[in-house]
Amino acid sequence: MQIQDLPYPDPGVPDARSGPRFLWWLFRNQVGGQLKALAWGLLHFLSVSALPFCVGVAVQAVVDRSGAQLALAGGLLILCCIGNALGDTFLHRTAITNWITAAARVQQVLARKTAQLGSALTRRVAAGEVVAVSTGDVEKIGWFVEAWSRFTAAAVTLVVVCGGLVVYQPALGVIVAVGLPVLAIAVLPLLPPATRRADLQREKAGRATELASDTVAGLRVLRGIGGEELFLGRYRRASQEVRHAAVRSARMWSLISAIQVLLPGLLLIAVVWYGVHLARQGRVTVGELVTVYSSIMILTYPLRHFEEIAMAYSFSRPSARRAARVLSLERATDTTGTREGSELPAGDLYDPATGLLAPAGRLTAVVCGDPDAAGRLAERLGGHPSEGGATSVLLGGVPLDELPLDNARTAVLVQDKDPVLLSGTLRELLDVPRSGDVGAEAALAAAQCADVLAALVQGSIDADDPLDARITERGRSLSGGQRQRLALARSLVTDPEVLVLDEPTSAVDSHTEARIAEGVRDLRAGRTTVVFTSSPLLLDRADRVVLVHEGEVTAVGAHRELVHTEPRYRAVVTRETDDEAALNHGVKELQEIEESA
Repeated sequence: MQIQDLPYPDPGVPDARSGPRFLWWLFRNQVGGQLKALAWGLLHFLSVSALPFCVGVAVQAVVDRSGAQLALAGGLLILCCIGNALGDTFLHRTAITNWITAAARVQQVLARKTAQLGSALTRRVAAGEVVAVSTGDVEKIGWFVEAWSRFTAAAVTLVVVCGGLVVYQPALGVIVAVGLPVLAIAVLPLLPPATRRADLQREKAGRATELASDTVAGLRVLRGIGGEELFLGRYRRASQEVRHAAVRSARMWSLISAIQVLLPGLLLIAVVWYGVHLARQGRVTVGELVTVYSSIMILTYPLRHFEEIAMAYSFSRPSARRAARVLSLERATDTTGTREGSELPAGDLYDPATGLLAPAGRLTAVVCGDPDAAGRLAERLGGHPSEGGATSVLLGGVPLDELPLDNARTAVLVQDKDPVLLSGTLRELLDVPRSGDVGAEAALAAAQCADVLAALVQGSIDADDPLDARITERGRSLSGGQRQRLALARSLVTDPEVLVLDEPTSAVDSHTEARIAEGVRDLRAGRTTVVFTSSPLLLDRADRVVLVHEGEVTAVGAHRELVHTEPRYRAVVTRETDDEAALNHGVKELQEIEESA
C-alpha cells in the first residue's frame, strides 16, 4: 500500500482484545512494507558498518605501502557511500510510508466503529478520550510502526557485524560479540519503571485533554453561569500534573540514554586497551585494530535504535490499549443485518417495548417527562436497541435490527438533542445523502434559517451566496438556536422515510418555534415524523400526541384533549407543580358540585 492509494478499500477487522494484540494485528497487515524497510535498512546499516573495514584496509595499505590495496579500499569506500545514500533515502521513505499507512488504517477502523456505534459511543467513552485516541494516540502508534521499520534492520546488522568481526579478528571480535548484546539488554531492567511512568503521563494527559474538550464544548454555558475560572483552575491543576509526570518520565529516559552512552564508551576503552596489548605482541595488525575500533564507534548508531524502539513501544502501548478499548465496543445487535434485498421497508413505526406507534405519513409528537429516557427511546426508534436486548423496533412490520446498518440509517434518521455541525461551508453541511425531493432552500425555509443565513454571510468574506458562507468548528460562532435550526435543515434535506427529532426547538424562541412547527408539518406532509418535545406549540400542530411514562405509553390523543384529561401530561407540558395540580383538581370538583346543585 502506497500513500497515494489511501484510503484502504477495506482496513480489515482489528484484533481489539488488548493493546499488544492490536499492535500485532497492525504489523501483520504491514508485512510487505516492513520487509521493504528491512531490505533498505540492511543496505543502509551494512554500508555504514562496512566503512570501518574500508578504513582499516586503507590504513593497512599505507603501512604496507601497497597501491593496489589502497585503490581497493577507495573503491569499497565509494560503494559503501552509494549504498549508504540509497539505503538511508529509501529506508526513510519506506518507514514514513509505513507510519502514514498504519495511522490511516487505525483512523479508518476508528471512524468505522464510530459510525457503527453512533451516539452510543459517547455514552460509553468520554468525548475527550475519543479525540485523544483519534489524534495523539494514532500518532504514537504510527511512531512505533516507523521505529520498528528501522529496528529490525539495526538488530540484524548487529548480528551480522558481530559475526563478521569474530571471523575477521577472533581475539577482539569475541569481546565485541559479547559486549554489544550486553549493551543492548543492559537497559531492560529500567524499561518497566520507565513504561509505568510513561503510562501515567499518557493517562494524565488524556484526562487533561478530556477536561479541555469538555470545557471548550460547554464554554457558552460556563460564561453564562460564571464558571470559567472554576474550570480554568481545574485545567491548570490537571496540566501541572501532566508536567510533573512528564518530568519524571523524562528523567528515566535520560538515565537510559546516559547508560547507552556510558556502556559503549567503556566497551571501546576495553577493546582499545586489549587491542594495543595484542598489537605489541604482534597478534593483530594496525589495520585490524583500526577496523575493530571504528566498528564499535559505528555500531553505536544502530544500537541507538534499541532505545528508540523501547521508548516507542512504551508510549504506543497505552495508546494501543485505549484504541483497542474503543474498537472492542459493540452494538447491542449485529450491524450487518440478516434480511436480504435492497428494498427499504415502509409503513408504521412501532416499538414493542413501550407500545409507541407512529402511523405512516403522519406527524407524531411524543411527550416524555424524563429527558434521558426520551433520548434512549429516540435511539431505539433509530435502530439502536437498549442494552437489555429488548425487542427491535418495527418499520412496516420489519425489525430494524434485521436490516443492514446502511439501510436502517436510510429508512430512519434520528437527530439527537445536541447535533454537531462540522466546519466548512453551508453547502458542504447540506451535502448529505438525500432523496432529491427536498431542496436546500426549502429545508432552510422550513427550519426558519433566514436570520442564520444573514449572520453567516456577514461573518464570511467574499460569500455572496449564503450557501458559500463558512461555518466555524461545531458552529461555535452561532447561538444555540441557530445551530439547532441549521441541524434541522440538514435533517429535512435528507428526506428520510421516517424522521425522528429529539427536542429540535429547545433553544428557539416561541415565535420562531411556531413557524418551524408549521414549516416542518408542511414539508414532511406524507412522510412519517416523530418529534420528542414538551413544547405546546409543537404538540398543538401534531396529528397525534403520545404520552410515555416510565417506559410505557399511557395516553394517546390530541394535545388539547390530553391537557384537560391527563394530569401527568399536563404536569409535563405546562410545568405544573403538585400543589398547583391539587388546587386545580379541587377547583374542578367544586365547579362540578356547583353545576350539579
